[in-house]
Amino acid sequence: MTLRQTAEKVVRRLQEAGYSTFWVGGCVRDLLLGRDPADYDIATAAKPEQVEALFPQTIPVGRQFGVVVVLEDNYQIQVATFRAESDYEDGRHPKFVAFANAKADAERRDFTVNGLFFDPVRQELHDWVGGQQDLAAGVVRTIGSPAERFAEDHLRMLRAVRFATQLDFALAPVTMNSVKALAPRIRGISAERIREELMKLFKPPHARRGLELFRESGLMAEILPGLAATLECHQSPDYHPEGSVYNHIGLMLEHMKEDASPSLPWAVLLHDIAKPVTASCDPETGSIHFYGHERVGAEMAEQILERLKFPRKDIEEISLAVRCHMQFKDAPQMRKATLRRLLMRPTFPLELELHRLDCVGSHGRLDIYDFLVAQQQELASKPEILPPLLKGGDLLALGMKPGPALGQWLEQIRDKQLQEELRTPEQALAWVKQQIAAGSLPAGDPEIPSQ
Repeated sequence: MTLRQTAEKVVRRLQEAGYSTFWVGGCVRDLLLGRDPADYDIATAAKPEQVEALFPQTIPVGRQFGVVVVLEDNYQIQVATFRAESDYEDGRHPKFVAFANAKADAERRDFTVNGLFFDPVRQELHDWVGGQQDLAAGVVRTIGSPAERFAEDHLRMLRAVRFATQLDFALAPVTMNSVKALAPRIRGISAERIREELMKLFKPPHARRGLELFRESGLMAEILPGLAATLECHQSPDYHPEGSVYNHIGLMLEHMKEDASPSLPWAVLLHDIAKPVTASCDPETGSIHFYGHERVGAEMAEQILERLKFPRKDIEEISLAVRCHMQFKDAPQMRKATLRRLLMRPTFPLELELHRLDCVGSHGRLDIYDFLVAQQQELASKPEILPPLLKGGDLLALGMKPGPALGQWLEQIRDKQLQEELRTPEQALAWVKQQIAAGSLPAGDPEIPSQ
């Protein structure tokens, strides 16, 4: 049974029990736009205890607000009792919630295109808020006064920008003007909620438009002021004919592939985040430089991502991509071992795609990208290179002592393996014995790209 069939079955069971019930919100909007909804939300006259009595498996996720999740056919369907809300004291939570009828429930929602109700049993659409008209016109507009809707939940400002981006709709002028006026209030919203909206806002294929609306709304200056600073950060035209760092970032977002890693938009947004604070101009040539921007940028990126409560794994891989993105220009001149260490980094796929976008969004030359792809394919054709020839136990068996020197020996052996100077464990052991016999000491860590 499909998700849609199950969602219809839930509506039918509630209606047969005598409760007025509809599909609501985004699923109705998407169906009218000819899109396949990712989920189905249901609004009903049934109280939570009545919903629970009709369905054997439920989860009381927000029972005090009339919200119950119904588990049916291995799907989760959110079922909410019609309600009205009032007195939002903290910009998010209503002080009073009262069960109501369908029309009142529609009028409490955020945007007209999300306020449509559909009865899948009778095939009837109910529109009490003008959602059909705005859907046909391609407009995101608040239900009622935008100032009131945004005062109820400040995150709705960012959601307005996100919906306009994802749907490729315009923001109604009165709605946009209200966002601009109230933008500073977004600071009162939790970092986790903001992060989730931004993840959706910068998802391809509409990421560049998301950036533009984010800026125009005034929300960028409140949430990511470091990104807003890139607007007036100019670059040397020989490498960056596109102009400012902001334009560069926009072009990169525009060329992201739809199956991009969720970390990629953030690597793009933050890879040059430190250019405004590291910019300098050569007084003789007029050239603009950003010395050390990748190092400073990695620190700034980590701080921003931590503030937005990103998972530690995501913070580390995005920050690494920011710190290392300037290494790629030197790839053709790297020793084979150094290059292969770069290719074998767990984050290399993210870094490689960031490099491609960096080129496409500026000078347009992809010679280094093509070189790296070829080197990646060559490395993949030599699986024997991937596992180290020797481990610490092999050297301990030769009488070496645990400690830093042991690690240095292993690094030198690994370096020679990646250079293809040593190809088998036997060759590696013979080389180590030869060095010991000659009284040689490891020369220190070989050249390794930042990890």
